[in-house]
Amino acid sequence: MRAANRSLLSFLLCTLFPLMAAPAAPAGDWRLVWSDEFDQPGLPDKTKWGYESGFVRNNELQYYTRDRLENARIENGMLAIEGRKERFANPGYKPGADAKKNRRSGVEFADYTAASLITEGKRSFLYGRVEVRAKLPQGKGVWPAIWMMGVNRAAVGWPRCGEVDIMEFVGKEPDRVHATVHFSKDGKHASKGGRLAAAAPFSEFHLYAVEWRPDRMDFFFDDQKYFTFQIDDAGAGPDNPFRKPHYLLINLALGGSWGGPMDDAVLPQKYLIDYVRVYEAKAP
Repeated sequence: MRAANRSLLSFLLCTLFPLMAAPAAPAGDWRLVWSDEFDQPGLPDKTKWGYESGFVRNNELQYYTRDRLENARIENGMLAIEGRKERFANPGYKPGADAKKNRRSGVEFADYTAASLITEGKRSFLYGRVEVRAKLPQGKGVWPAIWMMGVNRAAVGWPRCGEVDIMEFVGKEPDRVHATVHFSKDGKHASKGGRLAAAAPFSEFHLYAVEWRPDRMDFFFDDQKYFTFQIDDAGAGPDNPFRKPHYLLINLALGGSWGGPMDDAVLPQKYLIDYVRVYEAKAP
């Protein structure tokens, strides 16, 4: 190789490789503070993620498993959350318990499994930009989500703790995505949200993001902003839940109050997460 060519190659490697290796910063004055690029095969990184487990909410069909490769694993540089139709013993089952009144202990065997990954107790966030590049599952009954919950949930309960649904998709509505904010107003549950028509969002990867500032939250599908929530709509004082830290959740639900009837023929389904990145605003 000629010396001139070697010099040109060295210049390109030194200048371009760092740009390719580092996550690209989003538009605006943001600084990366936390991320998972999912590049180590196996179970999700335990220093970053925990799990919800069992029958958790919304009369959903799935049992959320913990540390189980069949339901949550890193493969091909991505997090794969898999919803499956399978018989799975409920370790919390109590003989004689009424399944209609207490699904957690009244169901001996689950007919479906999936996973819900959370950063609770490991990392929380207050303001900034949260973005997730993901490819959604498809079919009637699937209900993937990217969302945040106030870290004080155990102390004050829901919805006083606040909930931020960055993205929700239900398979029975295959051409739209949703963003919703839940909170308490006058002692009752209140919510505001937006939805966006998006043709077959499950057909390829898209970027789902929220930019959370002291005065508002802006929600994005790729580069399109489609909903803004004013923080003061949840209260002007310091008790406003969106002036307090939240933790992150990424889950795949099956059926339930919004997911609707499950079409078993579509299972198994994979919810693929390319990366999760959290930024904070740079100081002026």
